[in-house]
Amino acid sequence: MPTVAVYNTAGEQVSEIELNERVFGAPIRSDLMHQVVLQYLAARRSGTHKVKNRSEVAGGGRKPWRQKGTGRARQGSTRSPQWKGGGVVFGPTPRSYAFSVPKKVRRLALYSALSSKVAEGKIIVLDGLNIEQPKTKEMVAVLDKLNLKKALVVDGEKKRAPYLSTRNIEGVKYMEANGINVYELLRYEHLVLTKDAVAKVEEVFA
Repeated sequence: MPTVAVYNTAGEQVSEIELNERVFGAPIRSDLMHQVVLQYLAARRSGTHKVKNRSEVAGGGRKPWRQKGTGRARQGSTRSPQWKGGGVVFGPTPRSYAFSVPKKVRRLALYSALSSKVAEGKIIVLDGLNIEQPKTKEMVAVLDKLNLKKALVVDGEKKRAPYLSTRNIEGVKYMEANGINVYELLRYEHLVLTKDAVAKVEEVFA
């Protein structure tokens, strides 16, 4: 089992903790992580792009000239695609870009992302995150003690004070263990887990 050090908020090592081999010691599958990140980003796209086709543009109800005898090409409407102000052919219309990925693939990708943090030494376990009042400087002080600049801070459950203390710090995000995903794990350089978060992750995802 992978073993990592446990620190307090003063940046001092206080103990060690053994992590679940299945969750934090899995083979690192970059192909699966890539697939899941693509799915995550595709689902976030709004897909509200829209152009007007010839039936939607204004005007052009009358035939511009008679069918025969003018020497010009026959035309039925000045809102056909070849005219200025006409409709657009095969333009984008509202759609969803979301696609599904098997649950087993998502789970293996999450294991890979967590295991990659352990393998790279980019995971830090805290014995607790005791911030009673929403004060950004308190969270900044904790991060400075741990020598962190860009990190994902994960707690067992979302608490108001740490959340409000973190949201104004650039490059740092606070979230609860149930909400972790491959995109957020790969987006931030370091992963900071409280002991409660480690227990929650192993309980939910193992």
